[in-house]
Amino acid sequence: MGLWDGIKHQFIEVIEWTEPSDDILAFRFPVANNEIKQNAQLTVRESQQALFVDEGRPADLFSPGRHTLNTANLPLLTKLKSWGFGFNSPFKSEVYFFSLRQKLGQKWGTRQPITIRDPELGSVQLRMFGVCSYHISDARLFYREISGTREQFTTADLVEHLIPTIVSAATTTFAQAKLPFLDMAANQQELSHALRVSLEQPLAKLGIALDSFVVEAVSLPEALEQALQTRQAMSIVGNMQTYAQYQTAKSIPDAAKNPSGMAGIGAGVAVGAGMGQIMSQALGGGAAAPAPAAPAPALVGCIACHKGIEAGSAFCRYCGASQKPTCPACQKPVAADSAFCASCGHKLGA
Repeated sequence: MGLWDGIKHQFIEVIEWTEPSDDILAFRFPVANNEIKQNAQLTVRESQQALFVDEGRPADLFSPGRHTLNTANLPLLTKLKSWGFGFNSPFKSEVYFFSLRQKLGQKWGTRQPITIRDPELGSVQLRMFGVCSYHISDARLFYREISGTREQFTTADLVEHLIPTIVSAATTTFAQAKLPFLDMAANQQELSHALRVSLEQPLAKLGIALDSFVVEAVSLPEALEQALQTRQAMSIVGNMQTYAQYQTAKSIPDAAKNPSGMAGIGAGVAVGAGMGQIMSQALGGGAAAPAPAAPAPALVGCIACHKGIEAGSAFCRYCGASQKPTCPACQKPVAADSAFCASCGHKLGA
């Protein structure tokens, strides 16, 4: 018998798990090629639980403490294995440890904008991100619904389940709140509380309890943000006709200093009639001069096919490639002014 065969058939007498990092939620103790000895010692540390599983069927769950493994401490496993009045032989079972500690500072963010109806802006798309903390509240349920038979299950794995649940709850919560986007920044605490309440029941069905949930920012996609800024600027300007008249009158002195300008020509050739007409139109509300033709849009090269496209385009009109910057962690598109990646929560510009 080789050295490996001897190790392979050794009996396990001590079962314990010391967590090597903060991001592991569930860990499968390596029992597959060994057998657990009768009266073996199981040590479960504070903030842990250990679950015995027999052929995929959850059996006995152990809380913190030191436990001697026998029929008295393994009633469910004894029944599943039909040991009857006891057993004196080693046995095989899968043992899963669960970390019940709070997982603090877990970043979350919407991968795609959420479309809601806004009382002031109409239909808008929102992005949001923040942090939360949670812990496993029901190890059996978490094993059955989430972690399963994986060798280990981490907080990164859980994000794949959390994000769709958060997006669904946020869409419903924001729609019911009927709160204008412009007022959301001043009501983020109330939104965080409402979202936490709406998430408690869906996460409880997965064996998870929320300890905190914070919405750090709610923003619009870049195109909608620019449209909102334009609208705000127009709102500040007020009466556009009066503003146009003011701008025209303000530009006359500068134009007169330019020999190639119309005002320069009027000042040098026909000051009286030409300038009087300009002043009358500017200050008296006369017919406005035709607007100058808009300059041709500036072109830049597509980051994928290098063909010329308009500066500021979100996608290439030739190959369809996105022109937005990407997250250095997950390589997914991010808004140019974002502080965090909406997909993985990575801090940008760090």
